[in-house]
Amino acid sequence: MSTRAPASARSAAARATGLSKVYGEGETRVVALDSVSVEFGRGRFTAIMGPSGSGKSTLMHCMAGLDPVSAGSARIGDIELSGLDERRLTRLRRDSVGFVFQAFNLLPTLTALENIALPLAIAGRRPDRRWLDTVVATVGLADRLGHRPAQLSGGQQQRVAVARALASRPQIVFADEPTGNLDSRSGAEILGFLRDSVRELGQTVVMVTHDPTAAAYADRVVFLADGRLTDELLAPTAEGVLERMRRFDATARTS
Repeated sequence: MSTRAPASARSAAARATGLSKVYGEGETRVVALDSVSVEFGRGRFTAIMGPSGSGKSTLMHCMAGLDPVSAGSARIGDIELSGLDERRLTRLRRDSVGFVFQAFNLLPTLTALENIALPLAIAGRRPDRRWLDTVVATVGLADRLGHRPAQLSGGQQQRVAVARALASRPQIVFADEPTGNLDSRSGAEILGFLRDSVRELGQTVVMVTHDPTAAAYADRVVFLADGRLTDELLAPTAEGVLERMRRFDATARTS
């Protein structure tokens, strides 16, 4: 069976179609995602929001190939993830996907530059020096490249993590609560860098967040509740996102 998507799907960096994720069986069965269909356009910054337990992190993990789907389709570009064996899936994640998590996940014995280039080194690829310089300049790390993580602030460590995610020029970057361990100033810097990577470098970013202020950095916000896609907001503001979230809370209390 072909893993190629139809031509209409190829403008998307990633796409879910009827995607469901179920954990457990019988009385312990939990439907984390319930037939979600959503598209993430190339060169766009999308935030995923929803109440705790809404399925937002599960959606990101399934779309990134970190968690298998129970039903439906998850694609990176025109590649269907469920059609890949573990070796090809690992290669796709390595070559086409960047990750930024709440925990910085830096190796303490490596310098900032070595941490940034680590995925390329593991893949046996030489970094594109011009691109690497552009990424380093975008995240403002030029004077910190020789420092190890313990010598960097939390915000600087997360900047290293962002640069690492961008270093291989992935098709898409998935960021799961990337500012969760940062103060407001450092968090704003990281969000600005992610936004700049979209606007200036043409990157595609999908970010899970619970913070309306963080979501306002995105071009678009999609909302999940009870494992289902319920709404979306274009050109979001923090106030607009907060108002949508209040509506969900009010609906939940009256349902």
